Amino acid sequence: MPLPNVALEQIRHDLQRHLGERIRLRANRGRKKVLEAEGILEQTYPKLFVVRLDRNSAVKRISYTYVDVLTAAVEVTIGENRIGASDTSVAE
Repeated sequence: MPLPNVALEQIRHDLQRHLGERIRLRANRGRKKVLEAEGILEQTYPKLFVVRLDRNSAVKRISYTYVDVLTAAVEVTIGENRIGASDTSVAE
């Protein structure tokens, strides 16, 4: 298994390559609450990324950290590929 810092950088790099693309999110929000949404990957920062969600004509932004993806609290899928999964990380 890769070191956590290396894995975090890989997740960040994978997401940066897909800026502006449509992604699917599945986030565990605790107490049996799960957010499932689609949006556009808007920006990546050193510790987090921002997704613009289109819901009922109101634009909403949501952010998550790369650690959320690493720990599987948030699942990010681009096309048919899941980002952060140990064996299915998006590669060029």
